[in-house]
Amino acid sequence: MAGKKTLGKLKIYFGYAAGVGKTYAMLDAAKGDIENGIDVVAGYIEPHDRPDTMALLRGFETLSPQILEYKGIELKELNLDAALFRKPQLILVDELAHTNAQGCRHAKRYQDVQELLEAGIDVYTTVNVQHLESLNDIVASITHVTVRERIPDSVFDSADQVELVDIEPAQLIKRLEEGKIYKKNQANRAAQNFFLAENLTALREIALRRTAARVNKKVMEDRAVRVGADYFTGEHIVICISPSPTNMKVIRTAARMANAFQAELTALFVETPEYEQVDEKIKQAVYNNIQLAKQFGAKASIVYGDNIAYQIAEYAKANGISKVVLGRTGFAARRSLFLKKSLIEKLTSYAPNLDMYVIPDANAVRKTKRKTDKKLGKNWKDVPKAAVILTLCTLIGFGAYLFFIGPRFTFQASEPIYPFTFLVIGAASLLISFLTLKLRIQGRQEALKSRRTEILLNTSWKLRRAMGAEEILKEGACQTAALLGKSIIIYNTIDGEMKRVEMVFPKDMPVVIRKNDIITMMTEEERAVAVWVMKSKHKAGRTTDTLPSSQGYYFPVMGEERVFAVYGAALGEGEKINPFEKNILKAIINETAFAVEKYVILSEQNKSS
Repeated sequence: MAGKKTLGKLKIYFGYAAGVGKTYAMLDAAKGDIENGIDVVAGYIEPHDRPDTMALLRGFETLSPQILEYKGIELKELNLDAALFRKPQLILVDELAHTNAQGCRHAKRYQDVQELLEAGIDVYTTVNVQHLESLNDIVASITHVTVRERIPDSVFDSADQVELVDIEPAQLIKRLEEGKIYKKNQANRAAQNFFLAENLTALREIALRRTAARVNKKVMEDRAVRVGADYFTGEHIVICISPSPTNMKVIRTAARMANAFQAELTALFVETPEYEQVDEKIKQAVYNNIQLAKQFGAKASIVYGDNIAYQIAEYAKANGISKVVLGRTGFAARRSLFLKKSLIEKLTSYAPNLDMYVIPDANAVRKTKRKTDKKLGKNWKDVPKAAVILTLCTLIGFGAYLFFIGPRFTFQASEPIYPFTFLVIGAASLLISFLTLKLRIQGRQEALKSRRTEILLNTSWKLRRAMGAEEILKEGACQTAALLGKSIIIYNTIDGEMKRVEMVFPKDMPVVIRKNDIITMMTEEERAVAVWVMKSKHKAGRTTDTLPSSQGYYFPVMGEERVFAVYGAALGEGEKINPFEKNILKAIINETAFAVEKYVILSEQNKSS
């Protein structure tokens, strides 16, 4: 069995603003590496038109950029395939947080860098403090500028080296005035907005603190390896996920806390019975917030129940949670209206020993509520089924009054008790209808959970009964199709090559859909995505940032070191796999890979004996 692949090393030149000298420092260090006999290539250096920097670039071997056309404009990007083909010892890639143009393999440049590192190539790169995801809210509050290009903090923290490139803010402003950073018009605008002395001082402090926090984290990790587990704090932080627009702020705050406490991070969403009927935009917001949390290394978990506080508390008790971070989403308004305890008060009563950190976001919720109220008033489709059923039951109450209370067939109330009788009948009808609806929704949820549990049990049973590696892979794909309700294409790579291709379908899938999936999934373009997944050992395709324009979501079935197959799920435009299903999918794939690996190892041992 082949040895493990050696990964390249990543060095980041880190600054607090443009113009501090990151690219210059990177080129200067690389020049010294060349003098020491290291094979260095400039993969992509941002054309800043800064004389000193461009002069230093002379003499470097430079890769030709990838040229892409977008709306009649030629865009230059890092030529990733050329870099992998050239395969130098060290490659220089400027602007790590850059968003690639449409048509590149990856959506972000940091993903290009990760592929270079996996190919065993060392990388020097640059990034500014405002491009770190967890610091986005803080930087925006200082500069009043929202940075769109960001990288996950995990990329920064996993770097082998981070070198802080630092100069005094006064010196940076002087460089700006001398035209060494931007051209005159752009420099004038920058001097009046971003490049204010107080802004630069604050950003510099944040950059210094973030670098120090990274160094401290490395020291703690090294100490834990040398001494033992006693140095781990055992902290476990839960982020409460919601569709609120400012839930992103809650997530980033929790991520910074997890980094500071060296804590495990979990993103928890409580799915209530009413969630099934909410608008798709709200579901998309929840999905996006979970994906953001996963960028920070959080594990995604979904629990079900109508009592949100109780579910959070029970999850915390069962999983050893030490801290909960949640948003203060308009709870005060709800309390004044319904005279009920807020979520925070309920959570405190259920779990009094749990540390809670509340991040205010009431303004965004009030805006969301106003929009929702307007929509309900304009579109009958958005009116909950409960409201329709309650209205019908109220009419039944009227009918009962009309037909069963004398004088019959009239609304005449000859006795004072009759109006009270009507109210009792109406209230009973409303209560029964509400409970019936609630039971129906809970029944659907229980059926869904039972189906998923059944799929996991069937997977284990069928994989044990399968004869041969190919049959194991097919059974794993069948269970994946049953879970997702999607067609699954199987690229068999047991022999190290992509030779056999097969598709499986969920039961009762219409023939028309099957034929359409065969046409769209069995193309050379889709095969190319599967080949990349096999070689890189990473997921790709629709709903990911790698080759997102493909027709399927592809993921490897992988053992310790070998990829035995690539599965591809046919997804339509806008379709996605929810986090709960992804967790079950991961369990199915892991079990399938384990079963195949066990069979292959036994077969190889039998052949050699």
